[in-house]
Amino acid sequence: MNVLTDAAPESGIQSEISRIFHLQKRNQQNVADSTARDRIKKLDRLYDAVLTYRTEIQQALYSDFRKHPSEVDIAEIYKLTSDIKHTRAHLAQWMRPRKVGTPLAQLGTSSYIHYEPKGQVLIISPWNFPISLTFGPMISAIAAGNCIILKPSEYTPHASALMKKIITELFDESEVALIEGAVEVSTALLKLPFHHIFFTGAPEIGKVVMKAAAENLASVTLELGGKSPTLVDETANLKTAAQRIAFAKWINNGQVCIAPDYVFVHQSVADEFLTNLKTTLKEYYGEDASTSDSYNRIVNNRHFKRVKGYFEDALSKGAVVEYGGKTDAAQDYFGPTIMTNISEDSDLWEKEIFGPILPYIVYTDLQEVIDKINAKEKPLALYIYSNSRINVDRIIHHTRAGATCVNHSGIHFFNNNLPFGGSNNSGIGKGNGFFGFEEFSNPRAVLKQWSPMSGLDLMSPPYTAKKQKLIDMTIKWF
Repeated sequence: MNVLTDAAPESGIQSEISRIFHLQKRNQQNVADSTARDRIKKLDRLYDAVLTYRTEIQQALYSDFRKHPSEVDIAEIYKLTSDIKHTRAHLAQWMRPRKVGTPLAQLGTSSYIHYEPKGQVLIISPWNFPISLTFGPMISAIAAGNCIILKPSEYTPHASALMKKIITELFDESEVALIEGAVEVSTALLKLPFHHIFFTGAPEIGKVVMKAAAENLASVTLELGGKSPTLVDETANLKTAAQRIAFAKWINNGQVCIAPDYVFVHQSVADEFLTNLKTTLKEYYGEDASTSDSYNRIVNNRHFKRVKGYFEDALSKGAVVEYGGKTDAAQDYFGPTIMTNISEDSDLWEKEIFGPILPYIVYTDLQEVIDKINAKEKPLALYIYSNSRINVDRIIHHTRAGATCVNHSGIHFFNNNLPFGGSNNSGIGKGNGFFGFEEFSNPRAVLKQWSPMSGLDLMSPPYTAKKQKLIDMTIKWF
């Protein structure tokens, strides 16, 4: 997504956005009053549409960055159908009041948590997985009973246009609307008093979104990125690790927020693992990945130049290309690349790569690796390949991350029973399953006093010695 600016939006754009916003404002209570059955019907329509438009979704993403249909099925179609099925199965339970305990000092009361919709929500989605990262949060927002405005990225115009078509067919704009456009549209939207904003993108843009939300005291979910480290120790299954790391790193040409950003490999297995990694890349994409229909492209020339700049900066500071490094600017092609001898003042070490370059770092001391991970911002994910429970537990307990996979990479995103999100620089708030429903809901505390007697009544003014004894006893025993 583009960096937002303070430039004044065009009056026509602002007017149209304002019209839809106020249309939804008038309708939000009707949507909030919908039952679990009503909301499930909406999800059913979306489920059917995803399958009906499956081929068109594949074609749109091929047009945007030559993504293979099978990759679209895995990362876009399956993710959405899985989300919908999970939400349908559990929504009635999530919406029920959740009873909580009663302290002894409040005997005679009953309490519960009532999940109510936040109201009007804005979902700003990225370009790397445009369908699933737009419709995914929308599933949670629908489940929670909100009115929704979607703003997809302008970098994937074919996907955005198709989503616009689907949303227009499925929903009245007083309930769900999708608005296409670039910076001026995002700027105009962020000026409106939404109750919640769900943003997926880069940390630097997340700060802009959070600042805009603060003007209206809107809550936010920020699904950001960062540098997700990977560690392969001396006990790991090297062939399996190579296959899983390669898949997670080079799917979507590395343009994945939870892709392994750099890998630490124990010195005793470093050469063997590198050989396995090279072999795996050839098995996945052939000797020349540019001729493979399974390897897609950088989304546009601007991002191609960004990644190429990281590559050239690393080379100028002594990095060595162990594999790949081939590019073709005419088609925004950057081949799968592994580099060693990465300087710690290089862009590859300091910035989120979001591309197909894997820095390969050999280590001997596990504590040194932990220290290097902790010296950076908290990552969105941390991956550990090891058969040593001691090593795994040590890394988990002495590092911080949004999520961790042991002997796998990236698949936690597909487990709807797990929260998905980062920590601080890598994100605020969580999505997925119940956690997504909760993110778009306000957990409203409800306490009911049906009994005519209350312990607090016995401690009300005027305060006497007798009442003070009762207060003292409450403090001591209750």
